[in-house]
Amino acid sequence: MSVLQRDPQDQVRVLDEDGTVVGEVPDVDDETLVEMYRYMRLARHFDTRAVSLQRQGRMGTYPPLSGQEGAQIGSAIALDEQDWMVPSYREHGASLLRGLPLKQTLLYWMGHEKGNEMPEGVNLFPPAVPIASQIPHATGAAWAKKLRGEEDTAVICYFGDGATSEGDFHEGLNFAGVFDTPNVFFCNNNQWAISVPRERQTAAETLAQKATAYGIDGVQVDGMDPLAVYSVTKAALDKAKNPGEGEGRPTLIEAVQYRFGAHTTADDPTVYRDDEEVEKWKAKDPIPRLESFLRETGRIDDETVETIEEDVKQRVADAIEAAESDPRPDPSEMFNYAYAERTPEIQAQYEEFEALREKFGDEGFLRE
Repeated sequence: MSVLQRDPQDQVRVLDEDGTVVGEVPDVDDETLVEMYRYMRLARHFDTRAVSLQRQGRMGTYPPLSGQEGAQIGSAIALDEQDWMVPSYREHGASLLRGLPLKQTLLYWMGHEKGNEMPEGVNLFPPAVPIASQIPHATGAAWAKKLRGEEDTAVICYFGDGATSEGDFHEGLNFAGVFDTPNVFFCNNNQWAISVPRERQTAAETLAQKATAYGIDGVQVDGMDPLAVYSVTKAALDKAKNPGEGEGRPTLIEAVQYRFGAHTTADDPTVYRDDEEVEKWKAKDPIPRLESFLRETGRIDDETVETIEEDVKQRVADAIEAAESDPRPDPSEMFNYAYAERTPEIQAQYEEFEALREKFGDEGFLRE
């Protein structure tokens, strides 16, 4: 039976919290499993350094991802080269695996428009900060692929649990169900929509079961179990491209997980979360869970882990140096990218801003 052919309230698991096998291990070669672990470690270290950069005033507001590495890497590694990824604003790890350099992610959160430039051949949309706005875009992109006859291509779209409370979520999934588009909708249910807990967002037993209303498949997976996430995502992608008789292409995946840190560096989670809750979820950390499995099965050892750790630190250090070596953008550039041409309102704002710069100088906008 496919991992998708189950009740949306029956959560898929492969590894328990100690890394012990409790489900069916996916058919993945050893190299890919170690690569999965490597990217999870890389995402975690990058996240730690990025938060530190923000605290030092070297970067703007940043959304931490720690705790969500299993869901991001486990799902992204299931994609084929021709597939497309539509992220929200927290998919730094998934985007990295997909081919976006760490330098680009840093530049984006440093306020540099270069961070929005996708390298040639990388099938990745820019980050979407407005909640759920990317979901209809992903549905439209998948519909375009279907209309063009590109049946070997699927589109995965990431969003948080808070997005399921937005109209864009319902419109995007309803359209996908009606037009049978090759979509995988990946909900990172990290328990909190900023300070609003999951139980205050919906009375539904699960978020996955919302798929039923749109006539598509829904499945809930342990989002801190990277092997389970891989299995579910791979099955959903395969179905999106080549559905069986009577099957629809779209799938809604609810990956149950937790963000260890703040919603963004502008947020203080201690106001609305208890330390006891955070520690309970940290016991489910996806990185030691996968590491334990890989050690027990002889795929890695101390030497492997040490080598990966050294490589991870160097890659992140190199990315930070490269991003900070890039010339800072001129502040007036913020008026250039919302529209192809400035509207009268934006032109007026630009002229007012330039007049203030001429009067007070750039130092007039800086705070000690």
